[in-house]
Amino acid sequence: MSEPVKSIAKDADFIFENNPIRVMAVRSTSGIQLAGLNIGPFEEGNEYQVKFWVARELERAGIVRIRGDILDLAKLYKIHWVERVQSVSQLSTLPKDFYPKLRRLLADLRESSRSDPQKLEEYERVRRLSQDLVNCRLKKIVSLASTPGQKSQVLKNLAVEERGFYERLNKIITDWRNNIIEMAKEP
Repeated sequence: MSEPVKSIAKDADFIFENNPIRVMAVRSTSGIQLAGLNIGPFEEGNEYQVKFWVARELERAGIVRIRGDILDLAKLYKIHWVERVQSVSQLSTLPKDFYPKLRRLLADLRESSRSDPQKLEEYERVRRLSQDLVNCRLKKIVSLASTPGQKSQVLKNLAVEERGFYERLNKIITDWRNNIIEMAKEP
């Protein structure tokens, strides 16, 4: 992955990791210290709001269950289906933080598939579906970037990662077009 593209994904992940998410305490605890932060106390059955990275650590410790909008195979199927029925010139709106959630879903399934063969099958389904969805959107973004004209309605449906890619690609195509025309004017 090129550095500018990787940087956009890393920035999106950082923002996602630090966004608040709802959790429900599954056991009471007086609180814990996590990465130098005092977190808690938690009372079983109550809901709290913590940063995503904190929620993941608390969930791993068996203290909370994440209640926020988590991406799973069923939601991914629906997103994929909606994207596939759109015309070539249309992009569906992705859920907020779609790509960071997708990366986490894939990483979690890959990790759990090491000890559970059923998770390996699910990981492969999610990976193939994700790849098809990304390819479908990529084709549409390339088409949009290479088509002159007003596109603001469609561009509002781009995810942060896609917008960065689109802007770079659109600049390359525009520069190339302008260069070809300028070369034609030379004697």
